[in-house]
Amino acid sequence: MESQFGIANVWIQGDFVTRATAVLLLGMSLASWIVIAIKALDIVKFKRLARETHAFWHSEDFAAGLGKLDASAANPFRHLAIEGREATAHHRNSQAQLHDHLDVSDWVTRSLRNSIDEFTARLQSGLAILASVGSTAPFIGLFGTVWGIYHALLAIGASGQSTIDKVAGPIGEALIMTALGLAVAIPAVLGYNALVRGNKHILSSLNSFAHDLHAFFVTGARVRASGGAGSASVIPMKKG
Repeated sequence: MESQFGIANVWIQGDFVTRATAVLLLGMSLASWIVIAIKALDIVKFKRLARETHAFWHSEDFAAGLGKLDASAANPFRHLAIEGREATAHHRNSQAQLHDHLDVSDWVTRSLRNSIDEFTARLQSGLAILASVGSTAPFIGLFGTVWGIYHALLAIGASGQSTIDKVAGPIGEALIMTALGLAVAIPAVLGYNALVRGNKHILSSLNSFAHDLHAFFVTGARVRASGGAGSASVIPMKKG
């Protein structure tokens, strides 16, 4: 109750700058939590889509495997498989052009890499908001505190009462702005770090899937490392 009463006093007694600072911090907090919620749900969804790739490689042919991947437009694994198939077909069926100086391996690699780069940009969208909030919110809160203390001291000087009970209340309420800045920044920083770790896991799965697709489109088989050092097992799958 004391903290709520103190925040209410800051709002009631504060001037335009103090209230604007509080509203800005509130907006930054809402933006952070919205980004954290949306991106966390995306990571959960992409992890589920990554697990579908195991069924893809246990299909009889490429068409059947493609059917086992979620058909939503947001599925990066399905999009990557289609991109690799179209790049392979384009390279083999096109007339002499500049890209014919690249062999099929380099052409497929470039196509898959472009697809991964596009998805990476979408995956990391919004993280700049969390980084900005985490780095600036404490200083915005500190600015609100300094401004509040300045006006509290002016009010105390004008009243002519400088006893400790008259000074502690206004200055203590001004210090709440610093606490608000930290309360906004800490979840943003923690959320940013958690989302970065989740994104790395998704991109690792996507790069692994792209590696297997590259081997499949170039050699006709998926190459996976086995237990022995330097050895590999080849898992064939028809391209039909």
